[in-house]
Amino acid sequence: MTSEKHLKARIRARMARTGERYTTARRHVVGDVPATTTDHGYALRGGLHPESAAVANLLAHHGVRGLSEAMVLGVGGGLGAGYILWEFSRHDSRILTLGFRRRWNYLDWTVTTLRRLGAEPAVHTTAGSGAAAAALDAGMPALVTPDRYHAGYWHLPGHLDGHGGHQVVAYAAGDDGRVHLDDRNLAPLTVDREVLARARGRVVSYRNHLVSVTGVTPVDLAAAARAGIAECVAHLGGTSASFALPAWAKWARLVTDTRNAKGWPRVFADGRGLAGALLSAWEGTEPVGADGGHLRGLYADFLDEAAPLIGVPLAGAAAAFRAAGEAWHAVAEAALPADVPAYARMRELSAAVAAGVAAGDAGAADRAAAAAELWELRAEYDARPPVEPDFAALAARLRAAHAAEVTAVAELRHAA
Repeated sequence: MTSEKHLKARIRARMARTGERYTTARRHVVGDVPATTTDHGYALRGGLHPESAAVANLLAHHGVRGLSEAMVLGVGGGLGAGYILWEFSRHDSRILTLGFRRRWNYLDWTVTTLRRLGAEPAVHTTAGSGAAAAALDAGMPALVTPDRYHAGYWHLPGHLDGHGGHQVVAYAAGDDGRVHLDDRNLAPLTVDREVLARARGRVVSYRNHLVSVTGVTPVDLAAAARAGIAECVAHLGGTSASFALPAWAKWARLVTDTRNAKGWPRVFADGRGLAGALLSAWEGTEPVGADGGHLRGLYADFLDEAAPLIGVPLAGAAAAFRAAGEAWHAVAEAALPADVPAYARMRELSAAVAAGVAAGDAGAADRAAAAAELWELRAEYDARPPVEPDFAALAARLRAAHAAEVTAVAELRHAA
C-alpha cells in the first residue's frame, strides 16, 4: 500500500512538472501503462482529447479495430485555434477559454467525424433526458455532453454552474442507479443517474444532446485522411481571428496592450483574477487539463500514421507540429512558472485532480481533496497574486508559438 501511494505521488509530481496526462507520466516513471480495463463489456482505453478519444473508444466498442485517437483527430479536420477571455462582474472573475481543435466550440464536429469514419450517428436533442436512459437501458453506449459542474467529478465551484463541458461516453447503467462514463478514465467512473440527467440538461444550447452509433461500414481511410488534412490546412491556416492562426497573434498582442480594453494590463490592472487566468492558460495548453491541451503532438502522430496511407512524405510536417507543441509547452511554463511556490502548488493540485479522474471512482476522495485546496488557493491568489506578472515574457512565448504554427502549416500545405 505504501509503495503504491509513493508511486502515485511520483506520477502526480511528474504531471505537475511536465503537464503530461496520467498515462504518459506513468510510462516515464514506471515504464508501462495500466492494462485496459473492461467494464460492462466496454473497454476503458483512456485518451488525451475528450471528443477524439470518445469517438475512437466508441467505435472500438462497435468493432472498429486499430483506429487510433490520433487518426480520429486528423480525419476530423485536425487543429484549430481559439482564444476568449471572459469577464464576469457577478463573481468578479475572469475565465480564459482556449480552443486547439478544428471547430473547437461546435458539437457538429463529432457527427461529421463519425460519418467520415464510416459510422452512422443517431442524434437526439430532446426536451427531456429519456433518450439517454433508453439508449443505456438498451445497452447502447452514447456520447453525451454534461455540464462539468453538475456532473460533479471534476469538483468545480458553484460560480462555474452552467459553463459547459465536453463529450463523454455513457456506456452502461448499473442496477445501483449510477451511469458508467468514459472520460478517458482507466477505471470505472460512475455518476448518479439523476445527477447526470441534470448535468445533461443544464446548458441550453445543447440540452440533452446525445449521439449514438447505429452502424459502421468500411471506409476509405486514406481518402478520409486526405480530406482531414485539407481541412486542417484551410482552417488553421485561414484568416479568422477566432478559429485560425491569427487568434494566437491576437492573444500575444493583448497580453501587453495597455490601450485595448481587453488588454491584459487593463483587465488585470488590480491583479484580481490573474492567478486563475494563468492557471487556465497552463491547464488549457498542457495535456494534463480536462480538454487535452494543445493537441499538436497528437496531430503529429496522425501525420506519421497517415503518410503511408496516402503515399505522401509528411515527416517534416509532423516534426514541425511537434516543435509547435514544444512552443506551447513554453507558453504554459511562462504563464504559470513552477519556480513560484504558489503556482507550483496549484500545478500539483491540478495534476492530482486529473489523476483522480483517471482513477475513476477509486480516485474520488483524492481528487475531491485536491480540488478543494486548489479552489481555495485560486480564491486567495485571485484576490492578490503571489508575484508580479511578466506579461512581456508570456507575449514573447506566444509569438514564438504562433510563428511555429505558421511554419508547421506551411510545411503541411507544401507536403500535401
